[in-house]
Amino acid sequence: MSRVLVLNCGSSSVKWRLYDDDRIVDRGTVERVGEPGGGPADHETAVRRIIDGLDLGGLVAVGHRVVHGGQRFTAPVLVDDAVLAAIGDLVPLAPLHNPANLAGIAVARQALPDVPQVAVFDTAFHHTLPEAAATYAIDRDTAQRYGIRRYGFHGTSHAYVSRRTAELLGRPYGQVNTITLHLGNGASACAVAGGRSVATSMGMSPLEGLVMGTRSGDLDPTIVFHLRREGGLGVDEIDDLLNHRSGLFGLSGDNDMREVLARRAAGDGAAALAFDVYCRRITSYVGAYYALLGRVDAVTFTAGVGEHAAPVREAALAGLERLGVVVDPQRNAGDGDRFISPEGSEVAVCVIGTDEEREIAREARAVVAAAG
Repeated sequence: MSRVLVLNCGSSSVKWRLYDDDRIVDRGTVERVGEPGGGPADHETAVRRIIDGLDLGGLVAVGHRVVHGGQRFTAPVLVDDAVLAAIGDLVPLAPLHNPANLAGIAVARQALPDVPQVAVFDTAFHHTLPEAAATYAIDRDTAQRYGIRRYGFHGTSHAYVSRRTAELLGRPYGQVNTITLHLGNGASACAVAGGRSVATSMGMSPLEGLVMGTRSGDLDPTIVFHLRREGGLGVDEIDDLLNHRSGLFGLSGDNDMREVLARRAAGDGAAALAFDVYCRRITSYVGAYYALLGRVDAVTFTAGVGEHAAPVREAALAGLERLGVVVDPQRNAGDGDRFISPEGSEVAVCVIGTDEEREIAREARAVVAAAG
Protein backbone atom coordinates (compact mmCIF):
# COMPACT_ATOMS: atom_id res chain seq x y z
CA MET A 1 0.00 0.00 0.00
CA SER A 2 1.03 3.60 -0.66
CA ARG A 3 -0.44 5.65 2.18
CA VAL A 4 -0.64 9.43 1.70
CA LEU A 5 -2.14 12.09 3.95
CA VAL A 6 -3.47 15.18 2.16
CA LEU A 7 -3.90 18.45 4.06
CA ASN A 8 -5.89 21.24 2.43
CA CYS A 9 -5.71 24.31 4.68
CA GLY A 10 -8.15 27.02 3.63
CA SER A 11 -8.40 30.49 5.11
CA SER A 12 -10.78 29.26 7.86
CA SER A 13 -10.86 25.47 7.47
CA VAL A 14 -8.71 22.36 7.18
CA LYS A 15 -9.80 19.45 5.02
CA TRP A 16 -7.94 16.17 5.18
CA ARG A 17 -7.99 12.87 3.33
CA LEU A 18 -5.98 9.72 4.12
CA TYR A 19 -5.45 7.40 1.16
CA ASP A 20 -4.26 3.83 0.86
CA ASP A 21 -3.30 3.79 -2.79
CA ASP A 22 -6.44 5.27 -4.40
CA ARG A 23 -8.82 4.34 -1.56
CA ILE A 24 -9.90 6.84 1.09
CA VAL A 25 -9.53 5.33 4.57
CA ASP A 26 -10.23 8.47 6.61
CA ARG A 27 -11.48 11.95 5.86
CA GLY A 28 -12.88 15.04 7.46
CA THR A 29 -13.02 18.82 7.62
CA VAL A 30 -12.41 21.20 10.50
CA GLU A 31 -14.55 24.31 10.01
CA ARG A 32 -14.42 27.84 11.45
CA VAL A 33 -10.72 27.76 12.27
CA GLY A 34 -9.71 30.93 14.09
CA GLU A 35 -13.27 32.27 14.25
CA PRO A 36 -14.64 33.56 17.59
CA GLY A 37 -16.80 30.89 19.17
CA GLY A 38 -15.92 28.53 16.35
CA GLY A 39 -13.43 25.70 15.98
CA PRO A 40 -9.71 25.51 16.85
CA ALA A 41 -7.92 28.75 17.61
CA ASP A 42 -5.60 28.48 14.61
CA HIS A 43 -4.46 26.21 11.78
CA GLU A 44 -1.56 24.85 13.82
CA THR A 45 -3.95 23.55 16.48
CA ALA A 46 -6.31 22.10 13.90
CA VAL A 47 -3.57 20.21 12.03
CA ARG A 48 -2.06 18.84 15.27
CA ARG A 49 -5.46 17.46 16.27
CA ILE A 50 -5.91 15.84 12.87
CA ILE A 51 -2.49 14.17 12.90
CA ASP A 52 -2.85 13.03 16.52
CA GLY A 53 -6.17 11.39 15.75
CA LEU A 54 -5.07 9.33 12.74
CA ASP A 55 -3.37 5.98 12.28
CA LEU A 56 -0.46 7.02 10.08
CA GLY A 57 1.45 3.75 9.99
CA GLY A 58 3.05 3.15 6.61
CA LEU A 59 2.72 6.80 5.57
CA VAL A 60 4.89 7.56 2.52
CA ALA A 61 4.10 11.26 2.08
CA VAL A 62 2.03 14.22 3.21
CA GLY A 63 0.65 16.26 0.32
CA HIS A 64 -0.14 19.91 1.00
CA ARG A 65 -2.28 22.18 -1.11
CA VAL A 66 -0.53 25.52 -1.55
CA VAL A 67 -2.58 28.18 -3.30
CA HIS A 68 0.13 30.37 -4.85
CA GLY A 69 3.42 29.18 -6.30
CA GLY A 70 4.18 32.33 -8.28
CA GLN A 71 6.55 31.88 -11.20
CA ARG A 72 9.02 29.82 -9.19
CA PHE A 73 6.92 26.70 -8.59
CA THR A 74 5.56 25.16 -11.78
CA ALA A 75 5.31 21.60 -10.44
CA PRO A 76 4.94 19.85 -7.06
CA VAL A 77 8.09 19.86 -4.93
CA LEU A 78 9.53 18.19 -1.85
CA VAL A 79 9.45 20.68 1.00
CA ASP A 80 12.68 21.81 2.63
CA ASP A 81 13.62 25.01 4.44
CA ALA A 82 14.32 26.85 1.18
CA VAL A 83 10.95 25.88 -0.29
CA LEU A 84 9.19 26.93 2.90
CA ALA A 85 10.92 30.32 2.76
CA ALA A 86 10.01 30.78 -0.89
CA ILE A 87 6.33 30.03 -0.20
CA GLY A 88 6.53 32.64 2.55
CA ASP A 89 7.90 35.17 0.07
CA LEU A 90 4.73 34.64 -2.01
CA VAL A 91 2.37 35.59 0.83
CA PRO A 92 1.75 39.08 -0.65
CA LEU A 93 0.25 37.38 -3.72
CA ALA A 94 -2.08 35.19 -1.61
CA PRO A 95 -2.39 36.81 1.83
CA LEU A 96 -5.57 34.88 2.75
CA HIS A 97 -4.29 31.43 1.80
CA ASN A 98 -0.51 30.95 1.75
CA PRO A 99 -0.13 31.68 5.50
CA ALA A 100 -2.64 28.90 6.29
CA ASN A 101 -0.84 26.56 3.89
CA LEU A 102 2.48 27.35 5.56
CA ALA A 103 1.03 26.66 9.01
CA GLY A 104 -0.12 23.21 7.93
CA ILE A 105 3.26 22.34 6.43
CA ALA A 106 5.15 23.54 9.51
CA VAL A 107 3.08 21.42 11.91
CA ALA A 108 3.25 18.32 9.71
CA ARG A 109 7.04 18.64 9.36
CA GLN A 110 7.38 18.88 13.13
CA ALA A 111 4.99 16.04 13.90
CA LEU A 112 6.21 13.72 11.12
CA PRO A 113 9.90 14.58 10.66
CA ASP A 114 10.75 11.37 8.78
CA VAL A 115 7.89 11.61 6.26
CA PRO A 116 8.41 13.52 2.99
CA GLN A 117 6.27 16.63 2.72
CA VAL A 118 5.16 17.61 -0.80
CA ALA A 119 3.77 21.02 -1.77
CA VAL A 120 1.25 20.91 -4.63
CA PHE A 121 0.43 24.34 -6.05
CA ASP A 122 -2.94 25.57 -7.31
CA THR A 123 -1.13 27.73 -9.83
CA ALA A 124 1.20 25.05 -11.23
CA PHE A 125 -1.24 23.56 -13.77
CA HIS A 126 -1.44 26.96 -15.45
CA HIS A 127 2.30 27.38 -16.00
CA THR A 128 1.65 26.24 -19.60
CA LEU A 129 -0.32 29.42 -20.35
CA PRO A 130 1.09 31.14 -23.45
CA GLU A 131 2.77 34.45 -22.67
CA ALA A 132 -0.01 36.26 -24.51
CA ALA A 133 -2.49 34.71 -22.07
CA ALA A 134 -0.43 35.35 -18.95
CA THR A 135 0.58 38.93 -19.72
CA TYR A 136 -1.41 42.01 -18.70
CA ALA A 137 -1.14 45.07 -20.95
CA ILE A 138 0.53 47.36 -18.43
CA ASP A 139 4.04 48.81 -18.31
CA ARG A 140 6.37 45.86 -18.70
CA ASP A 141 8.97 46.97 -16.15
CA THR A 142 6.31 47.62 -13.50
CA ALA A 143 4.75 44.22 -14.13
CA GLN A 144 8.10 42.46 -13.78
CA ARG A 145 9.05 44.39 -10.65
CA TYR A 146 5.88 43.43 -8.80
CA GLY A 147 5.18 40.00 -10.27
CA ILE A 148 2.02 41.13 -12.06
CA ARG A 149 0.79 38.45 -14.46
CA ARG A 150 -1.97 35.87 -14.77
CA TYR A 151 -1.22 32.89 -12.53
CA GLY A 152 -4.58 31.11 -12.45
CA PHE A 153 -5.98 28.97 -9.64
CA HIS A 154 -8.01 25.80 -8.99
CA GLY A 155 -5.25 24.07 -10.95
CA THR A 156 -5.54 20.70 -9.19
CA SER A 157 -9.29 20.68 -9.85
CA HIS A 158 -8.95 21.61 -13.53
CA ALA A 159 -6.21 18.99 -13.95
CA TYR A 160 -8.26 16.23 -12.30
CA VAL A 161 -11.51 17.06 -14.06
CA SER A 162 -10.01 17.47 -17.54
CA ARG A 163 -8.27 14.10 -17.15
CA ARG A 164 -11.51 12.46 -15.97
CA THR A 165 -13.33 14.01 -18.92
CA ALA A 166 -10.94 12.29 -21.33
CA GLU A 167 -11.56 9.00 -19.49
CA LEU A 168 -15.32 9.50 -19.76
CA LEU A 169 -14.92 10.12 -23.49
CA GLY A 170 -12.69 7.05 -23.82
CA ARG A 171 -9.95 9.06 -25.51
CA PRO A 172 -6.26 9.80 -24.74
CA TYR A 173 -5.88 12.85 -22.52
CA GLY A 174 -3.40 14.44 -24.91
CA GLN A 175 -5.96 14.42 -27.73
CA VAL A 176 -8.89 16.06 -25.94
CA ASN A 177 -9.77 19.78 -25.80
CA THR A 178 -11.97 20.65 -22.83
CA ILE A 179 -13.50 23.73 -21.24
CA THR A 180 -13.69 23.02 -17.52
CA LEU A 181 -15.99 25.07 -15.27
CA HIS A 182 -15.16 24.87 -11.56
CA LEU A 183 -18.22 26.49 -9.99
CA GLY A 184 -18.15 26.62 -6.21
CA ASN A 185 -18.08 29.54 -3.79
CA GLY A 186 -14.94 30.36 -5.76
CA ALA A 187 -15.34 29.82 -9.49
CA SER A 188 -13.09 29.65 -12.52
CA ALA A 189 -13.06 28.52 -16.13
CA CYS A 190 -10.16 26.87 -17.93
CA ALA A 191 -9.42 25.99 -21.55
CA VAL A 192 -7.43 22.74 -21.60
CA ALA A 193 -5.82 21.75 -24.90
CA GLY A 194 -4.46 18.20 -24.84
CA GLY A 195 -3.82 18.29 -21.09
CA ARG A 196 -2.32 21.80 -21.09
CA SER A 197 -3.96 24.89 -19.61
CA VAL A 198 -4.00 27.56 -22.34
CA ALA A 199 -6.46 30.05 -20.80
CA THR A 200 -8.04 30.52 -17.38
CA SER A 201 -10.34 33.12 -15.88
CA MET A 202 -8.66 33.80 -12.53
CA GLY A 203 -5.65 36.06 -12.82
CA MET A 204 -2.98 37.42 -10.49
CA SER A 205 -5.41 36.59 -7.68
CA PRO A 206 -8.60 34.52 -7.40
CA LEU A 207 -10.69 37.71 -7.73
CA GLU A 208 -10.72 37.96 -11.53
CA GLY A 209 -13.07 36.13 -13.87
CA LEU A 210 -16.42 34.54 -13.15
CA VAL A 211 -18.99 35.84 -10.67
CA MET A 212 -18.50 33.94 -7.40
CA GLY A 213 -20.17 33.53 -4.03
CA THR A 214 -18.74 36.73 -2.56
CA ARG A 215 -16.21 37.87 -5.21
CA SER A 216 -17.08 40.23 -8.05
CA GLY A 217 -15.04 38.60 -10.79
CA ASP A 218 -14.32 40.84 -13.81
CA LEU A 219 -14.98 44.55 -13.43
CA ASP A 220 -13.75 47.87 -14.83
CA PRO A 221 -10.63 48.87 -12.84
CA THR A 222 -11.96 52.43 -12.84
CA ILE A 223 -14.50 51.30 -10.25
CA VAL A 224 -11.66 50.99 -7.74
CA PHE A 225 -10.47 54.54 -8.46
CA HIS A 226 -14.04 55.85 -8.35
CA LEU A 227 -14.71 54.27 -4.95
CA ARG A 228 -11.48 55.78 -3.63
CA ARG A 229 -11.95 59.27 -5.03
CA GLU A 230 -15.71 59.73 -4.80
CA GLY A 231 -16.59 57.37 -1.96
CA GLY A 232 -13.52 57.90 0.17
CA LEU A 233 -13.08 54.16 0.66
CA GLY A 234 -9.64 52.94 1.71
CA VAL A 235 -7.72 50.20 -0.08
CA ASP A 236 -8.61 47.62 2.57
CA GLU A 237 -12.29 48.57 2.40
CA ILE A 238 -12.33 48.14 -1.37
CA ASP A 239 -10.49 44.82 -1.04
CA ASP A 240 -13.10 43.65 1.45
CA LEU A 241 -15.96 44.86 -0.77
CA LEU A 242 -14.76 43.05 -3.89
CA ASN A 243 -13.68 39.83 -2.17
CA HIS A 244 -16.25 39.43 0.61
CA ARG A 245 -19.31 41.55 -0.17
CA SER A 246 -19.74 41.17 -3.91
CA GLY A 247 -20.70 38.34 -6.29
CA LEU A 248 -23.95 36.53 -5.52
CA PHE A 249 -23.87 37.93 -1.98
CA GLY A 250 -23.54 41.51 -3.14
CA LEU A 251 -26.33 41.16 -5.70
CA SER A 252 -28.82 39.16 -3.65
CA GLY A 253 -27.69 38.98 -0.02
CA ASP A 254 -27.00 35.22 -0.34
CA ASN A 255 -23.74 33.61 -1.42
CA ASP A 256 -25.25 30.09 -1.49
CA MET A 257 -26.58 29.24 -4.96
CA ARG A 258 -29.17 26.93 -3.40
CA GLU A 259 -30.72 29.90 -1.62
CA VAL A 260 -30.49 32.05 -4.74
CA LEU A 261 -32.28 29.38 -6.80
CA ALA A 262 -35.03 28.97 -4.19
CA ARG A 263 -35.64 32.71 -4.02
CA ARG A 264 -35.57 32.99 -7.81
CA ALA A 265 -38.19 30.26 -8.08
CA ALA A 266 -40.34 32.21 -5.61
CA GLY A 267 -40.19 35.31 -7.79
CA ASP A 268 -37.47 37.28 -5.99
CA GLY A 269 -36.14 39.90 -8.43
CA ALA A 270 -32.73 40.36 -6.80
CA ALA A 271 -32.08 36.60 -6.84
CA ALA A 272 -33.20 36.38 -10.48
CA LEU A 273 -30.80 39.15 -11.48
CA ALA A 274 -27.94 37.55 -9.53
CA PHE A 275 -28.61 34.25 -11.33
CA ASP A 276 -28.69 35.94 -14.74
CA VAL A 277 -25.45 37.88 -14.14
CA TYR A 278 -23.76 34.71 -12.87
CA CYS A 279 -24.77 32.57 -15.85
CA ARG A 280 -24.18 35.25 -18.48
CA ARG A 281 -20.56 35.58 -17.35
CA ILE A 282 -20.06 31.81 -17.72
CA THR A 283 -21.59 31.88 -21.21
CA SER A 284 -19.20 34.61 -22.32
CA TYR A 285 -16.17 32.64 -21.11
CA VAL A 286 -17.30 29.41 -22.77
CA GLY A 287 -17.74 31.25 -26.07
CA ALA A 288 -14.34 32.94 -25.79
CA TYR A 289 -12.56 29.71 -24.90
CA TYR A 290 -14.28 27.88 -27.75
CA ALA A 291 -12.76 30.46 -30.11
CA LEU A 292 -9.30 30.11 -28.52
CA LEU A 293 -9.31 26.31 -28.67
CA GLY A 294 -10.72 26.12 -32.19
CA ARG A 295 -12.07 22.63 -31.49
CA VAL A 296 -13.89 21.70 -28.31
CA ASP A 297 -14.56 18.07 -27.43
CA ALA A 298 -16.25 18.69 -24.08
CA VAL A 299 -17.54 21.30 -21.66
CA THR A 300 -17.37 19.95 -18.11
CA PHE A 301 -19.03 21.30 -14.95
CA THR A 302 -17.61 20.56 -11.52
CA ALA A 303 -17.56 21.69 -7.84
CA GLY A 304 -20.58 22.42 -5.64
CA VAL A 305 -22.62 24.58 -8.00
CA GLY A 306 -21.33 22.92 -11.16
CA GLU A 307 -22.21 19.44 -9.90
CA HIS A 308 -25.55 20.15 -8.24
CA ALA A 309 -27.26 23.20 -9.83
CA ALA A 310 -29.02 21.96 -12.97
CA PRO A 311 -30.60 25.38 -13.73
CA VAL A 312 -27.14 26.97 -13.80
CA ARG A 313 -25.80 24.39 -16.23
CA GLU A 314 -28.80 24.84 -18.54
CA ALA A 315 -28.76 28.65 -18.47
CA ALA A 316 -24.98 28.96 -18.76
CA LEU A 317 -24.92 27.04 -22.06
CA ALA A 318 -28.18 28.35 -23.51
CA GLY A 319 -27.74 29.89 -26.94
CA LEU A 320 -24.61 27.91 -27.80
CA GLU A 321 -26.45 25.30 -29.85
CA ARG A 322 -24.91 26.54 -33.12
CA LEU A 323 -21.53 25.65 -31.64
CA GLY A 324 -22.70 22.11 -31.02
CA VAL A 325 -23.16 22.70 -27.26
CA VAL A 326 -26.54 21.32 -26.15
CA VAL A 327 -27.90 20.25 -22.74
CA ASP A 328 -30.43 17.42 -22.53
CA PRO A 329 -32.99 18.32 -19.80
CA GLN A 330 -33.49 14.74 -18.62
CA ARG A 331 -29.80 13.95 -18.38
CA ASN A 332 -29.18 17.32 -16.74
CA ALA A 333 -31.54 16.35 -13.91
CA GLY A 334 -29.57 13.20 -13.02
CA ASP A 335 -26.76 12.51 -10.56
CA GLY A 336 -23.12 11.42 -10.65
CA ASP A 337 -20.41 11.66 -13.29
CA ARG A 338 -22.22 11.64 -16.60
CA PHE A 339 -22.94 13.21 -19.99
CA ILE A 340 -25.75 15.75 -19.94
CA SER A 341 -25.66 16.37 -23.70
CA PRO A 342 -27.82 14.37 -26.14
CA GLU A 343 -26.41 11.17 -27.59
CA GLY A 344 -24.15 11.92 -30.56
CA SER A 345 -23.67 15.62 -29.76
CA GLU A 346 -20.83 17.40 -31.50
CA VAL A 347 -19.57 18.66 -28.12
CA ALA A 348 -20.01 16.49 -25.04
CA VAL A 349 -21.34 18.32 -21.98
CA CYS A 350 -20.32 16.54 -18.78
CA VAL A 351 -20.75 16.72 -15.04
CA ILE A 352 -17.81 15.32 -13.07
CA GLY A 353 -17.22 15.48 -9.34
CA THR A 354 -13.91 17.15 -8.61
CA ASP A 355 -11.43 15.57 -6.24
CA GLU A 356 -8.57 17.97 -5.61
CA GLU A 357 -7.29 15.90 -2.69
CA ARG A 358 -7.02 12.76 -4.83
CA GLU A 359 -5.07 14.75 -7.40
CA ILE A 360 -2.76 16.09 -4.67
CA ALA A 361 -2.20 12.52 -3.40
CA ARG A 362 -1.38 11.33 -6.93
CA GLU A 363 1.12 14.14 -7.45
CA ALA A 364 2.69 13.65 -4.00
CA ARG A 365 3.30 9.95 -4.72
CA ALA A 366 4.90 10.82 -8.06
CA VAL A 367 7.27 13.33 -6.46
CA VAL A 368 8.35 10.89 -3.74
CA ALA A 369 8.82 8.09 -6.25
CA ALA A 370 10.93 10.33 -8.50
CA ALA A 371 13.09 11.32 -5.54
CA GLY A 372 13.89 7.66 -4.95
